[in-house]
Amino acid sequence: MSETHAPEKLQRKLGARHLNMIAIGGSIGTGLFLASGSTIANAGPGGALLAYSLIGIMIYFLMTSLGELATHTPTSGAFFTYGSRYVEEGFGFALGWNYWYNWAITVAFELVAVQFIMKFWFPDVPGFYWSALFLVIIFMINAMTVKGFGESEFWFSMVKVIAIVAFIIIGIAMIIKIMLTPGVATFGNWTYKEAPFVGGLQAMIGVAMIAGFSFQGTEMVGVAAGESKDPKKTIPLAIKQIFWRILLFYILCIFIIGTLIAYDDPNLLQAAATENIALSPFTLLYEKVGFAFAASLMNAVILTAILSAGNSGMYSSTRMLFDMAQQGRAPKWFAKLDSRGVPMNALYATTFIAAFCFLTTFIGEKQVFNWLLNMSGMCGFIVWLGIAISHYRFRKGYIAQGYKLEDLAYRAKFFPFAPWFAFILCSVIILGQNYQAVLGG
Repeated sequence: MSETHAPEKLQRKLGARHLNMIAIGGSIGTGLFLASGSTIANAGPGGALLAYSLIGIMIYFLMTSLGELATHTPTSGAFFTYGSRYVEEGFGFALGWNYWYNWAITVAFELVAVQFIMKFWFPDVPGFYWSALFLVIIFMINAMTVKGFGESEFWFSMVKVIAIVAFIIIGIAMIIKIMLTPGVATFGNWTYKEAPFVGGLQAMIGVAMIAGFSFQGTEMVGVAAGESKDPKKTIPLAIKQIFWRILLFYILCIFIIGTLIAYDDPNLLQAAATENIALSPFTLLYEKVGFAFAASLMNAVILTAILSAGNSGMYSSTRMLFDMAQQGRAPKWFAKLDSRGVPMNALYATTFIAAFCFLTTFIGEKQVFNWLLNMSGMCGFIVWLGIAISHYRFRKGYIAQGYKLEDLAYRAKFFPFAPWFAFILCSVIILGQNYQAVLGG
């Protein structure tokens, strides 16, 4: 049995294209396809675009910080290892468990979103049936070899990329009047009523949490470093490509939605305030063009996106738990690998937390959806705080011990401004959520 061999190591079978798509798979899902409409409805096109832009800049800084750390020390423990080594043992311990919990409940969040999407086609079937089916699918994919997981995630993510590129092309064509769409105001929506900024600073801080949730997953490249073939080459390449693709996708999509759909459009408001989350702004735009079966087509794409994001989340949290167990920060039982090199015990534990999606049976879909969204978003910002602090401490210690920056395989830009910017922005958003909670009574 493979479990008798020590130490047990993950298999390095992920190439650069797998790393790209794992991060894209984790970060492009319900945050863009479903929640983007509510950001515009709550903060206006300008507020939403500014929030996504600020978070995007912060993510760029964090990705370069992570690139420097991951190329120097490639490990599936990523943030847990860096926090323990460069800051303090307790800091790394807390960061590792937070990240595992973050993505475990994000999988649960995606499985709740599945219920809304499937209700579009099968309104009379109880939602928890669909959550159970997709949980089994995600579990089985993650139980394969890491190469099999990487290939499945590559093709899942490719569907999303194609859908977004098509959306951007059609949206730009509508804006510049190549595609004539009667009743679409285009740039007039930026000066309509309270636009471009609706609700002021408080609304934008609230939207920033959703924007942050949308960008979560870009850091997965750090976790996947432990199973990449040549980390010193593949990670810097993946980080550059991942960031620009995701940033362009998000910024262009938010700009197009805000330009073509008024912030107080009844459909956007309905999607933001009711359980009809299947009313994606992507679907609304295709319907304005007059595409037949637009709703069914986009809901199929969104379903694939949810499966992809849940798949990446299950992978990332499972690897984090495995690495913590190997280093004695979680029960050793989670450090066992099967004959295919998969940490099955860690996968079982993560699947158990993902089963929180079945709370919808007792509490209600919309309420559980919002709970999981807020919990995941907050945990994600804590992880990003940890990356910024760990990189700052690493670079300071690296120089203090007499090493040369030129010897680093990848060197982050804009140090020390970049980690300080990320630290301050994350802190403001986290504290801002508490401020909103107090005002909300």
